[in-house]
Amino acid sequence: MAALPESSSQQPAPLSLPVLGGRPSSYRERVADALRAALIAGELRPGEVYSAPALATRFGVSATPVREAMLDLAKEGLVHAVPNKGFRVTEVSDRQLDEYTHVRALIEIPTVVALVRTADPVSLEALRPAAREIVTAAVAGDLIAYVEADTRFHLGLLALAGNTHLVEVVRGLRGRARLYGLTALAASGRLLSSAEEHLELLDALLARDERAVHEVMTRHLGHVRHLWASAPE
Repeated sequence: MAALPESSSQQPAPLSLPVLGGRPSSYRERVADALRAALIAGELRPGEVYSAPALATRFGVSATPVREAMLDLAKEGLVHAVPNKGFRVTEVSDRQLDEYTHVRALIEIPTVVALVRTADPVSLEALRPAAREIVTAAVAGDLIAYVEADTRFHLGLLALAGNTHLVEVVRGLRGRARLYGLTALAASGRLLSSAEEHLELLDALLARDERAVHEVMTRHLGHVRHLWASAPE
C-alpha cells in the first residue's frame, strides 16, 4: 500500500500501513499495526512518553487515527495513557520475553511443519513477495519495514493452517515482543542472513522437507530471544 505523504522534508519516512495476516483492516487498525511495528523494533522506547500529535508529525499522518490506535494498543497493554501528556511505552522483562518466545515456538513450529503436508504450493508462493520485502528492508536497514513485512509473512503463513484464532494469538504474542537488538543486528550485517531465512523456509515447504522446515523455524525463532531481544542501552 502506498505510504502517506510526509508532513515535512525533515521528518522520518512516513508510516507505512500494512495489512497483516491476510485479514481486512480499517485505517485505524493499519495505523495501530504500523505503530506496533515501531514498538517491536524499538523505535519507540520503553518508559518513554509519546504524544499523539508528536507521533503524527513524526510519521506523516493525522493525530486522530494515531490517538485512536494508541488507545487500542493501551488495551493490549503495550502502552499506558499518561493524562495530558500522551502514552508511555510498556517495559517488557527478560522473563516475559522468554515466555512469549516459548509459547510462540510451541504454536508456530508444529503448525508450520504441518503445512508441508497441507499447504497449496500456489498459496506458499504468494508469500514470496513478502519474504523478499523482508530482505529488501534488511539491506536498507529499515527496521520498521522489516518488522511489518516479517509480521505479514509469518501471519500469512500461519493463516494457511485455517485456524483464525491461532493467528490472532500469535499476532498478540508478536506485538508484545521487543526486538531491541535489531539495530545492532543491522549494523553488523547479520540482519540480512536472518531475513534470508524466510526464503529458505518457503523453499523447504515447497520441497515438502519436514526436517528442513523444522530446523529453519527452530533457528529462526531462536533469534527472536537469544540474538535480537537484547536490552536497550
